[in-house]
Amino acid sequence: MDIILPKQVFLTRGKGQHREKLVSFELALREAGISPFNLVRVSSIFPPHCQLISRAEGLKKLKPGQIVFLVMSENFTDEAHRLISASIGLAIPQDKEQYGYLAEHQGFGETEKEASAQAEELAAEMLATKLGQVYSRDNFRRGKENYYRISDRLTVKTKSISQVASGAKGLWTTAVAAAVFVA
Repeated sequence: MDIILPKQVFLTRGKGQHREKLVSFELALREAGISPFNLVRVSSIFPPHCQLISRAEGLKKLKPGQIVFLVMSENFTDEAHRLISASIGLAIPQDKEQYGYLAEHQGFGETEKEASAQAEELAAEMLATKLGQVYSRDNFRRGKENYYRISDRLTVKTKSISQVASGAKGLWTTAVAAAVFVA
């Protein structure tokens, strides 16, 4: 059996509203651009040497009906005015030989900025603890580029994508965010 090791990944997001929960989810996938694919959820490892590309570039490489691996966060509500979020956080090592981490976060009442920060910190924490390191929020450096220092030898860049949506009376509201792998 061949090893499937993605070479690229792109981030996407979408939201949908409908009286039926399933249709709301489908509309969110459509807005995210990933509804024409057979989606297979995977866990949270960002492969070594994987390149982050744009959504437009990634979608051009996929064909309708294709089996596509992704890490996806989704959140639903049928409550009017309830604020929901779905986020994906990435912790990508500066050393391309090292693997990174992807984390899903779902929240209620969070702004896009809050949800994104939570997802990024979660990804950094999961990677640090997986590598046997002690996690500390003090190691984050926020700015134009967000970084987390795991150890003297390992620093990761963090990035995220979040979708925030507000519930509407009589409708299901869905928010999705995804990291989609391209082989």
